[in-house]
Amino acid sequence: MKSRKIRKTRKKALALGGALAVLGVVGTATAFGTGPGPRTGVEAGGGTVTVLVTGGRAVVDTASLAVRARADDGRGWQLSGPAAGRLGPAGRVSVSGGAATWRYPQRGLTVTAAARDGRLAVSVRSDRTDTLAWPVTATDPATRELQVPRGEGLAVPVADRWWNSARAGLAGSEAGLVDGLTMPFWGTSQSGRHGASYIAESDIGTTLKFVSTKGRLHTETAHAFSPHEDTSDYRVTFALTDGSPVAAARDYRAWLQDHGGITTLRTKIARNPEAGKLIGAFHAYTWGQARTAEGVRRLRQLGIDRMWLGYDADGSPMSAEAIRAAERSGYLVGPYDSWANAQDPETADTSVSKWPAPVWQDACVHDADGKPVTGFGGRGCYVSSQALRRAEPTRHLLADRTDEMTANGADSYFLDVDAAGELFTDHSPAHPMTRAQDRENRLKRMAWLSGKRKLVLGSESAGSWANGVLSFSHGSGTPADDRLWTLERDRANWGGYAPAGAPGVFFKPARLPADVAKAMYDPRYRVPLYQTVLHDSVISTERWELSWSKLPEQSRTRALLAMLYNVPLNLVLDQDELDRHGTAIAALQQYFEPLHKAAATEPMTDFRRLTADGLVQRTTFGDGKLTVTANFSATARKGLPGGCVDAVVQGGHAKRLCPTGL
Repeated sequence: MKSRKIRKTRKKALALGGALAVLGVVGTATAFGTGPGPRTGVEAGGGTVTVLVTGGRAVVDTASLAVRARADDGRGWQLSGPAAGRLGPAGRVSVSGGAATWRYPQRGLTVTAAARDGRLAVSVRSDRTDTLAWPVTATDPATRELQVPRGEGLAVPVADRWWNSARAGLAGSEAGLVDGLTMPFWGTSQSGRHGASYIAESDIGTTLKFVSTKGRLHTETAHAFSPHEDTSDYRVTFALTDGSPVAAARDYRAWLQDHGGITTLRTKIARNPEAGKLIGAFHAYTWGQARTAEGVRRLRQLGIDRMWLGYDADGSPMSAEAIRAAERSGYLVGPYDSWANAQDPETADTSVSKWPAPVWQDACVHDADGKPVTGFGGRGCYVSSQALRRAEPTRHLLADRTDEMTANGADSYFLDVDAAGELFTDHSPAHPMTRAQDRENRLKRMAWLSGKRKLVLGSESAGSWANGVLSFSHGSGTPADDRLWTLERDRANWGGYAPAGAPGVFFKPARLPADVAKAMYDPRYRVPLYQTVLHDSVISTERWELSWSKLPEQSRTRALLAMLYNVPLNLVLDQDELDRHGTAIAALQQYFEPLHKAAATEPMTDFRRLTADGLVQRTTFGDGKLTVTANFSATARKGLPGGCVDAVVQGGHAKRLCPTGL
C-alpha cells in the first residue's frame, strides 16, 4: 500500500563600478582590492569576511558566523543570525585562491567562504561528530515572508499571528532538507524588492526548524557532521534576490542547471515517445469496473482522450485486454509497486511486500543495534537498496519483479517512495550503506526502469534530485501538514481499506479541520516553488490518497490551483465515481488538455499576486506561451469572476473556466 527542479544564470563577473570601501577593516587581507590583478570577490580583516555577490555583498562575522547583506542600493539586512551554541575563538583568516578560510579549534570546524556564481558559498568541515545550528534566517525585523518548498510550496508571513500559533502546525516543527521538503532551499522577502535565497547543497544530514520568537517566525538550520555517514562537509549558499515569492526558486533552478541537474520533459520524450502521452493527461488510480476495457471505453465516451491510469497491488491488476483498450485510447497504464518493504510471506498484507527468500529478513535495513528497521506502518522491514543492488547481478530480483508487473503490457510504472528522500543508513555487515549510497542506489534503479526498460516512470513526492530519472511525481503537489497523517489513521472518519473494490480511505469524502485546511490549501499562502524549478521536467500532482473528490470543500480551489500551475488533477475512479462526477471530470480535463499541450514542456517563468490580499494570481510559462489568471475570491476582481480562471495560449483568446466544485 502507499506510504507515507527560466535558466537565469547568475553573473560570474560582477561590474560594481567605482572603488569598494573596506568596511572598517584594519590590517586587511585582500582578494578584491584596487591594486593590479583580477578581482576574485573576497576580502578579509577586522573580524569580517566580505564577499561580492550579485546585487551587492555579504559580510560574515568570523566570531559568530552572523551574515549581513549590503545591496548595491545601500539597503542592508541580516542574512543569518549567529550560529546557535558556542563556536569558541576564531583562528586567523587566510585568503587564497579567491576564498577566505578560518578555524574554530574548540569545535574542530574549518570554514571557507568564497564568491561562486554570484552567491556567497560557505563550506564547513568538521573533524568530529558534531551538529552545527546555522544559518539562522528570517531574523531581520524587515523580513516579511518566508518561502519553503513544503510540497509545491508555502509562503508564510513571518509576523502573522495564526502562523506563529500552534493552530498552524508550523512553529516548533522541523523538516529534513532531503526528506521533509521537496527541494533543499528556502527564501525570504524583505520590503522594498529585496530578499534572499538559501541553498543547502549538503542536504543529507541537514534539517530546517521553524521557530516562533516574540510573535515572529524564523528558521534554524542544523547539520549533523558524521564521519560514518560521510556528512563531514556542509555547504550552504546565500544569494540576494528581488524579493519575489518565487525568487528563491528561480535561484535554485539556476543553481541546479549550473550543476547539470535538470533533465527536461522534451529530452525524456525524445528518449521515450510514450512519455508524450502524459501531456494533457489527468492521473487516476482505478478500481473495480474502471480497471476494465469497458471502463476505459467509458472514459473515451466522456470525451477524455488523455489519461494516466494506475492500479494498486491488490491482486486484481488491469488485464491485457484493458491495457490494449487504454493504448488505443492514447492512455498510459502503470502498476503500483514498492521496492522498499518486505514482510513475512506467510502473513504479508500486500503482494509487493513478498520477495523470494531470503530477502525477508536478510535484506532488511539494520539499525546501529543490529536490529531490522521496522517498515512503514509497523509492517515488516525496510529493504536495503544496497542488499538488492548486490543481489541483482545473480538473482535478478528487480528484473523479475518488473517483468511480472508489466507482463500485461503496462507501459508505465509507479515506484513508491524511491524518490521521496526517506534514506537509510544500513548497519548490516552483509550490506553496509550510508544515506548517500542509498540515494545513489535508488537513482540507478529508477534510471534503469525509465532508461533500459523504457517505462514512463513516476514516484512519490519526488525530490528535485530525482528529476533526471522520472517523468511524473504523485504527491509533490501537496504541502502536507503533519496532522494529515493522524487524520488518515482515523478509519472511522477518513475511511479504511474496505470495501475491496472502492476502499473508503480513497473514496469516502472527508472534511479537513479548518486549521489544517488553511495550512494546506489557503491560496494566500500557496506559492509555485516546485513548478518554478521543475515544471518543464517533472509532471507533478497531489498525493494519491487525496484525490480531487476526497476533499469536497477544497475541490474548487484545487481545480483552480491545477489550472494556474498547469498541473494535472489526481483522481480515483470506479463506476460510482464516474456516475457521479464523470461529466465534471471530463470538462476539467478538456479545459486542461490544450493548456498543458501548450506549456507542459515550458518552464514557469513568472508568478505574481495581482491583489493585495493575494487572492488573484497569475502565472506565465515560457516566453508567453501560456498565461493563466485565477481569482480565488468570491467576488469579481480584475475583470475575472470569483472562483474562475482565464487562460491565454500565445496568439489566442482567453478561455474561462469556473469550476463548480463538489
